[in-house]
Amino acid sequence: MYFTDRGIEELAQRRGGEEVTFDWLAEQLRTFVDLNPDFEVPVERLATWLARLDDEDDE
Repeated sequence: MYFTDRGIEELAQRRGGEEVTFDWLAEQLRTFVDLNPDFEVPVERLATWLARLDDEDDE
């Protein structure tokens, strides 16, 4: 188990039943990076990965 799995598990347990929009998620990611600029690159990579999940060229 990766260290990040604990945070992912907590997210699923605490907020797993909620529905959110990608606009809401994008705003939360922007806020997180504003508060934690050292995480700009990993957040950007996650956002790009999520945005391109359906791209057939990446498969």
